[in-house]
Amino acid sequence: MPIRITHISAATALLEVGSLRLLTDPVFDPPGGKYYFGWGTGSTKLTEPSVSIETLGNIDAVLLSHDHHDDNLDKAGRAFLPKAKRVLTTTSGEKRLRGNAEGMADWQSTILESGNTKIKITATPAQHGNLIARPFAGQTIGFMLEWEGQQNGALYITGDTIYYHGIDAVAERFNVSVAMLHLGRASFPITGPIRFTMDAKDGVKAAQKLNPRTIIPIHYEGWKHFVQGRESISKEFEAAGLGSKVRWLTLGEPSSVEI
Repeated sequence: MPIRITHISAATALLEVGSLRLLTDPVFDPPGGKYYFGWGTGSTKLTEPSVSIETLGNIDAVLLSHDHHDDNLDKAGRAFLPKAKRVLTTTSGEKRLRGNAEGMADWQSTILESGNTKIKITATPAQHGNLIARPFAGQTIGFMLEWEGQQNGALYITGDTIYYHGIDAVAERFNVSVAMLHLGRASFPITGPIRFTMDAKDGVKAAQKLNPRTIIPIHYEGWKHFVQGRESISKEFEAAGLGSKVRWLTLGEPSSVEI
């Protein structure tokens, strides 16, 4: 069964599998806002979301990698959460958000079901920066999506993470067909060389380890602290011989992806 993916902005995407509609890391504020992330870090939102929050329609579940940074959950996204049937996020995020938020520890699974469609969601480990950054970067998770009829493996969403041994563990446990990689090399002047999401080199390492059939970059545009865009990411994957696997989704346009 193919999946339909609409990349809305940054790490925000609408995933449609059968009768289930899932939304990742909802960010829908207008551009121009300045946001403070803590410990002297912050950013400016640069672009309008390619799909308005008013036209989203019914959402069965929000897959929220973490709730404490506005580039993954801004004011409009936060206001939308109660409208979703379920919000799957980190264990610490559940305590902060309450309501319909459900915390998931690494490797914990749950089932989403609607009509004849059933998806198993497994929380995967993620590390939002190196060990020095962990105390203020906070807890994040990724998601593995499995459903009946997948021909080549599962759909993996990395969440905000650098490349580290947790991704190796994901590769050991799962056969991945489609990998949605949070890239962009999120970083800040005050933190110097520390990166909080994968840069292009990290993305290549993850792709080589996971060996997916399709690589979908997300989380690389729309915010000032994303310092690597499409051009530099493309060059790195092309140089590694992985260019043919990369699929860039046009913002706001639904795309059918075989899985």
